[in-house]
Amino acid sequence: MANPTDQRTYGSSRKGRGSADPRRGGYRTPRSRVSAARRAALDALTVVREREAFAHNVLESLLPERSLSPEDRAFATLLTMGVVQTWGTLDEVIDHALDNPGSISSNVRDCLRISSYEVLFLKKDAYAAVDQGVELVRSIVPRAAGLANAVLRRVVKLAEQFPFGDPQTDLAAFARSQGFPLWLAERFITDLGVDAGRNAMIASNDPAPVFVAVNALRGTDQEIQELLTAAHGSPVPVSFGDQDALPGCLRLENSHAVNDGRVRRAFNQGKILVSDAASQAVAQLTVETAAQVAQRLGVEGASLSMLEVGAGRATKTILLQSFAQRILGGQLQLTAIDNQHFKTNLVRSRAKDYGVEVASALTGDATRLDRALPGKSYDVVFIDAPCSGLGTLRRHPEIRWRVTPEAIREASNIQQKMLRSAASHVRVGGAMVYATCTVTQDENQLNVKRFLESPEGAGFKLQSIQSRAALATRLGPGSCDAHFAVRMVRVK
Repeated sequence: MANPTDQRTYGSSRKGRGSADPRRGGYRTPRSRVSAARRAALDALTVVREREAFAHNVLESLLPERSLSPEDRAFATLLTMGVVQTWGTLDEVIDHALDNPGSISSNVRDCLRISSYEVLFLKKDAYAAVDQGVELVRSIVPRAAGLANAVLRRVVKLAEQFPFGDPQTDLAAFARSQGFPLWLAERFITDLGVDAGRNAMIASNDPAPVFVAVNALRGTDQEIQELLTAAHGSPVPVSFGDQDALPGCLRLENSHAVNDGRVRRAFNQGKILVSDAASQAVAQLTVETAAQVAQRLGVEGASLSMLEVGAGRATKTILLQSFAQRILGGQLQLTAIDNQHFKTNLVRSRAKDYGVEVASALTGDATRLDRALPGKSYDVVFIDAPCSGLGTLRRHPEIRWRVTPEAIREASNIQQKMLRSAASHVRVGGAMVYATCTVTQDENQLNVKRFLESPEGAGFKLQSIQSRAALATRLGPGSCDAHFAVRMVRVK
């Protein structure tokens, strides 16, 4: 074990530190031998920890302000995303290397996480990883450099036995090898099955593919396909199983194409937007459901009214109206509601940018829709439910270390309240689509069952989707995110 020279909290003092603002270059110390990539990663991780931000968003803001080579940018991204993926596992190993885990500050621990990730998961040269880790610590808390050296040397020794068991037979060892808390690994296995659960955890650590959606209100599929091809994006149409390709959905084999000037212009013109293929599939399902409602009622599809519950940042709003144009020949009479006023304003702003018609954008509590929409009913209600987000771990890897069993139960209860609140706002003969971006049964299958067995859900009947009870995408190599959706028809 490493022996701290005393029991003070190492790194609690800012003495010897430079600027603490990552936008100004982070913590600067004269003659620092720390690599630029590791410095950028440390600054990003500090923001992620202190603000509970998403690493992807932090990197998007921080990296353009640094004079980094393409190689350093890539390595800084790898380190940042890797550390947030394996956060708790790294802390477990670091704590094993300390006599007193509470003796180091959060700032010093950030540095140790970076070097430990290099040793445990990247299998980097131990000497280089330890040396750089010590230099990182020295640059922010010089007096803790000796402790860092001792801890990291111990981590190198522990790496010989990591993940401390056989991942093939020991779930705890498998969870460590994939950077998952054990309780969540057990949850994946329970809810998805052994093979699917393990595959989902492995895939959660892959880089997220880049998907784009063609906005049919502003551009054509052929136009955008040709544009992305010219930008060397190698766009590939996306399909699910043996189904036809999802209209307007393209996966970019070369994600750097989004930075091409011609492509950026198309983004600015509202012709395309970045959106995971699963989100696009959910939007298509919702509009196809609207088309079925129109057929049952004997009306024009574009005359239907739709309520979007949980409009968020309006990505689904845009997708819904784009698919309405494709499938129904015109936009729906769409009302969007969210519980945060700034998002309501964002819906209005983005709708204008993308040529989307929104009849009304409201701020209100989706668990008490009667207050926001007294006496109003709609042909289709789409609930894009807030959830644990466990289907999006490749994009937001920090979720696995922030979510708790209690948070999942709370999310499930809120979703149930949203379903029951929305039920009376669906016209008889109309339909409700419920969607999440998670994999837990409590938030998905069991929640739908719970609703259908409730007094509010008694008038609804589950309608199959491609001969299945639900749309449920799974995480796998090169796949979209894991989303879940069902549609229910109000029969009485």
